[in-house]
Amino acid sequence: MGWHSPALLDGAPDVRPRIERTAVTRVHGALTCYEVRARTALDALAGGWAVNPYRGCAHACRYCPARRGHRYLGLDAGADFDSRVVVRTDIVRRLRSELAGKWDGGPVSVGLAGDCYQHAEEIYQIMPQLAGALAGAGAAFTVHTKSPLVLRDAGLLAAAGGASVTVSVAFVDDQVRRLVEPGAPSAQKRLELVAALAERGVPCGVAMAPILPLLTDSPDQLSATVRRIAAAGAVCLEPRVLRLPPGAREWYLAWLAERHPGLVARYGELYGRSPDADAGYVAGIIGQVERLAARYGLRPGPPPVRPAQAPARQLSLL
Repeated sequence: MGWHSPALLDGAPDVRPRIERTAVTRVHGALTCYEVRARTALDALAGGWAVNPYRGCAHACRYCPARRGHRYLGLDAGADFDSRVVVRTDIVRRLRSELAGKWDGGPVSVGLAGDCYQHAEEIYQIMPQLAGALAGAGAAFTVHTKSPLVLRDAGLLAAAGGASVTVSVAFVDDQVRRLVEPGAPSAQKRLELVAALAERGVPCGVAMAPILPLLTDSPDQLSATVRRIAAAGAVCLEPRVLRLPPGAREWYLAWLAERHPGLVARYGELYGRSPDADAGYVAGIIGQVERLAARYGLRPGPPPVRPAQAPARQLSLL
């Protein structure tokens, strides 16, 4: 269960999570938001950059690799990640400064630490200005989301030129989705989102991720998923097998032991102590999906966008 702060007594030590001692806390129904100032906006990645207006995610995907970050805030990587979201309220101001400074022109991924169009975005509406800042700098950027709320900004993203959206559709079995992605839209709604983005001129790809070993990896399940992704009008597909880094590992395996105890031993064989599944298994699954994608005319990889413009630099006057 998530941690709940008790009333503090005079002279008693403050045992609240660190984030609660430094943030402005606002409660919106079942969602608690911690409003903080961004120390930095652009986080370096291999071959690019990431921007995360939110940390934590109400989609509650049990496998989310970003769960570990909540531990550094004094929160747990399980229920707290799903219900207690950090909102970086001034991130656009910080982003503009860093785009003019430390950014090297590399591609930018938006929303890796929490869906940037989850319910909190309905409240804080950070994304229009954030996307505008990236577009104004000439950045090539990809928004990662499962949420139809992204359609609110479709016009801005279509006009940005360097913008694309990657929608996650890992499987089309809604029974599995309700168990492992309980707060996320159904696969059907996400497939409709892919079609709607394409109609609005937004380059859109699909991340078939994560494929869940022994749960969504049968040939019939893979074929059904790829077929429906192609029918939605997607032009490209990126398959990825489940990773279990710390934080996600404990939360996902606890669920697996409860719901599918007979699979726990096989997961131990596939993953051992690594966040990645056995390389041979991964290669076999990715190969199957890539062959299916080719059959349905889907290109491997992210959606094509124009390259980023070189960041403008102000010249000193002589």
